[in-house]
Amino acid sequence: MDRNNLFPVFLKLESLETLIVGGGHVGIEKLTAILKNSPTARVTLVARTISDPIHALAQMHPAVKLHERNFKLWDLWGKDLVMLATDNRGLHQTIRKFARSKRLLVNVADTPDLCDFYLGSVVTRGHLKIGISTNGKSPTISKRMREYLEESLPDETNDLLENMQKIRSKIKGDFNHKVKVLNNITSSWLDTPAARS
Repeated sequence: MDRNNLFPVFLKLESLETLIVGGGHVGIEKLTAILKNSPTARVTLVARTISDPIHALAQMHPAVKLHERNFKLWDLWGKDLVMLATDNRGLHQTIRKFARSKRLLVNVADTPDLCDFYLGSVVTRGHLKIGISTNGKSPTISKRMREYLEESLPDETNDLLENMQKIRSKIKGDFNHKVKVLNNITSSWLDTPAARS
């Protein structure tokens, strides 16, 4: 059976170095997605021409560095992730080859066969973050699922998480005991009228 074999992770981009190559529409999409989720992410963006919206966004985020010039091989030095966001597949293939030789993870806009990872849709409610992946098959379905979850999750979700953390910190005993207590507390949650509405 065909299935999604991607391994989901949540990265601490403030402790990694990310490179974006591309300063147009796709570049602003990538940069916006990163900064929406990780406002203090360390990002270097390189492009021959960088759009005004990217300049404006970078001014609000001191950890973002812009270089308005052609990509150079040394742009890969010291980086952990690479996102390619131009309309030049040949350039993407060349950069990807060098990036992979340095064992860097690469995302290439709208080119799943060149990607080591995908950017999925994300739903955030305070400390709760849900990532949605369609395995590169349909960003539209991913977007619709995000919209559905954003409408379905109550605004009080983060309050629930905060309260559960307080309860967890007061439970005595080993890990297995804590899991049993928390399971008992939350087992009937989905049966409540509020959860079904």
